[in-house]
Amino acid sequence: MIFCVEDDHAIRDLMIYTLHAAGFEARGFEDGRSLYEELNGELPQLILLDIMLPGEDGLAILKRLRGSAATLHIPVIMATAKGTEYDKVIGLDLGADDYLTKPFGMMEMVSRVKAVLRRSEKKESSPVLRVGALTLNTGEHTVFAGEERVQLTVKEYELLKTFMENLGRVWNRSQLLQRIWGTDYVGETRTVDVHIGTLRTKLGACGDYIQTVRGVGYRMEAKL
Repeated sequence: MIFCVEDDHAIRDLMIYTLHAAGFEARGFEDGRSLYEELNGELPQLILLDIMLPGEDGLAILKRLRGSAATLHIPVIMATAKGTEYDKVIGLDLGADDYLTKPFGMMEMVSRVKAVLRRSEKKESSPVLRVGALTLNTGEHTVFAGEERVQLTVKEYELLKTFMENLGRVWNRSQLLQRIWGTDYVGETRTVDVHIGTLRTKLGACGDYIQTVRGVGYRMEAKL
């Protein structure tokens, strides 16, 4: 089931019709309130979420979705107006999985839905990852540095998980941007540096596991 949150009924109907034609079940909602009511009874595979909505906007809705344990892991594709780069960046930082720029083609929408669903359906290689004193539980989405639980944002968590699953591998900033922020994200590589700096701080002594490889990027190694 795909949920489409779009206040323009003509666009919403076309999206639902196209998704049905592509073999998906789909349901439409005009605002956040009607979406929340439906989420109380059914959770979808994916949510297509417009940013410009009456009342609560799409970014606020996304923040609520990512703040709830019930909806935290539901993939979300944001729909943004052309030229609103700031909204795209904020949406991706809040945990959006991809975005569509309006006006978008219906076949592009279906293609992105399929791509995001493929990524979300990948099996976790291990429910618990351990590196030194650092533990990441992929099933519960929890992180512990020693005995202390660490609260991370979605992007910080994905960065840490990437490093822990690929010990010793060196990642350059462009690779991390593509992997964590999305294949079509165009932004400053400084974004990676800022997030890694914050991640290191939150991990305390375990932050030293994330090493800077001068002139290249970053890698993780456990210090004995």
